[in-house]
Amino acid sequence: MIPVAVELPAAPVRPARPGDAHALFALSRTFVVSGELRPRPLGHYRTRTGEFLLVEENAPGGALAGCVGVRDEGYGDAVLHNFCVARGSQGRGIGSALLRVALGRARGQLATRVFTATTGPAVLFVRHGFVPVEPERAPAAWAAALDPARGSRVYVRTL
Repeated sequence: MIPVAVELPAAPVRPARPGDAHALFALSRTFVVSGELRPRPLGHYRTRTGEFLLVEENAPGGALAGCVGVRDEGYGDAVLHNFCVARGSQGRGIGSALLRVALGRARGQLATRVFTATTGPAVLFVRHGFVPVEPERAPAAWAAALDPARGSRVYVRTL
């Protein structure tokens, strides 16, 4: 019998609240240290909390298991940013759950295309219908903020 990967049910995805800024910052720090995310100050998370979706760990204490920001860029475009799942929570379906809800939020913002950038292998994005695209096809201000030295690749999904 061939083993089959099973995606376990994830904890519920919810919109971030203003009080979640510190937890978003703390979760993101691990990925900043590894070079997977750009450094951002706590103030960034305070002012943009409304863009984020998150999943909390089931354990008491409320550490975050994962988060993703969804920003409406206008003209039918949205971008996903700061997408991360805590190392100990990976492989449990949290990233897929966050991505499904993020795409739903983008649809609700009337987006027809969703862009993201990653320094990783993009397996999750490709599995969910994203394809590589030249940065010039992405919203200009967002693409201009990408740091070429990090080697990010841009992906898009049409909704």
